[in-house]
Amino acid sequence: MQNSQRTPGVVAGRLDQATYNSNFDDLHPPLNAHEAAVAADRCYFCHDAPCTTACPTDIDIPMFIRQIQTGDPDSAARTILQQNILGGMCARVCPTETLCEEVCVREVAEGKPVEIGQLQRFATDHLMVQGLHPFERADVTGKRVAVVGAGPAGLSCAHRLAMKGHEVVVFDARQKAGGLNEFGIAAYKAVNNFAEAEVDWLLKIGGIEIRNGAMLGDNLRMEDLQSEYDAVFLAVGLAGVNALRAEGEEHAHVRDAVDFIAELRQTEDLSTLPVGRDVVVIGGGMTAVDAAIQSKLLGAENVTMVYRRGRDRLSASTYEQDLAAAKGVKIVLNAQPVAFNSEDGQVVDSVTFAYTEETPRGLTTSDETFTVKANQVFKAIGQSLKGVPGVLDTEGGKIVVDTVGRSSIDGVWAGGDCATGGDDLTVTAVADGRDAAEDIHAVLMGTGAVAAE
Repeated sequence: MQNSQRTPGVVAGRLDQATYNSNFDDLHPPLNAHEAAVAADRCYFCHDAPCTTACPTDIDIPMFIRQIQTGDPDSAARTILQQNILGGMCARVCPTETLCEEVCVREVAEGKPVEIGQLQRFATDHLMVQGLHPFERADVTGKRVAVVGAGPAGLSCAHRLAMKGHEVVVFDARQKAGGLNEFGIAAYKAVNNFAEAEVDWLLKIGGIEIRNGAMLGDNLRMEDLQSEYDAVFLAVGLAGVNALRAEGEEHAHVRDAVDFIAELRQTEDLSTLPVGRDVVVIGGGMTAVDAAIQSKLLGAENVTMVYRRGRDRLSASTYEQDLAAAKGVKIVLNAQPVAFNSEDGQVVDSVTFAYTEETPRGLTTSDETFTVKANQVFKAIGQSLKGVPGVLDTEGGKIVVDTVGRSSIDGVWAGGDCATGGDDLTVTAVADGRDAAEDIHAVLMGTGAVAAE
């Protein structure tokens, strides 16, 4: 590592190339065939398995693990993918430690669960590396469906609809499909352009066209979609970034964490990506953790993550918090920014925080403050809905939907982060898209006139 004391401010090239490669290598190296067999052998193959109940996509986990155990990983992959077509990415980014693995009988009894996520990755990778697609399209129905958003929910919906025989056009604002899988997760969680490869593999089903550079509310109108297509599925995510409304927020090197992560994910040479020596990340979710850890891995000397509430309110999992701490990130709780300071009036050099307290009246801010040195600040305080027509019912900044994704307008469904009821996880977005597709198909084919309660 270069002497960071000689490179203050925000600069590129803090590390040598070998260190960049090591820092952003696969967080969890994949299992080989022998390791997968050993891991699969630990499963009790429970009847009414709690792990399956805990999986948002209802994968038959004991079934696919038994298929691995018997030497048939491709059948295991089919078992996974028929419920979760993005099972490869979910195996990498899903918080299994708080879902399927947390309720594993082995975890409860011994404190060490079956490595469900790693086994899922082994099976799906084994199939995908062969270029195999396990599903075929049904006979063409003549129906056309518009999907707005090429993230996990949109892709999941599009694939299931295409498999049912419908023609699907997926509109996306970016020039590359994948949504948060491509632009919004830490690079070390999905190495070797896996997100892009998974999209290419998914499209092998046929019947799906992706049109990039199309943004709802900009060059894409809802009324046109409704008139030109038999159904519309909205999976637009949360594109707007919330503001902190603190003094000095406009200073240089104060930016949104989601933009930083997207830039990092699309940068081929990490040595060209500038990072501060002293970095502050504001927020307590997965985006905040990803931004903080990756700042450290890019060579930042001091990285502080500050959240306005207590540890019990952090949305980042305990595992992710521990990972951040292990990488040298300092986590400060119960504090919120009141000012971004700048000696020259242009570039941030520190952030002043006020201590907060949870009270019956809500979160209150004290008069006691402290200041943290920062020549780069990332805001990860949540996002908001953007570009959605006002005729759609919304609640809490999200589109109101029922249990199968139907919105307040006939013929329009929604799912993923932009819709109510989700957990803002890749795996729940996939489930939303799949379930909405099943309902859309039923309606289009005249067998699903009554919405689910």
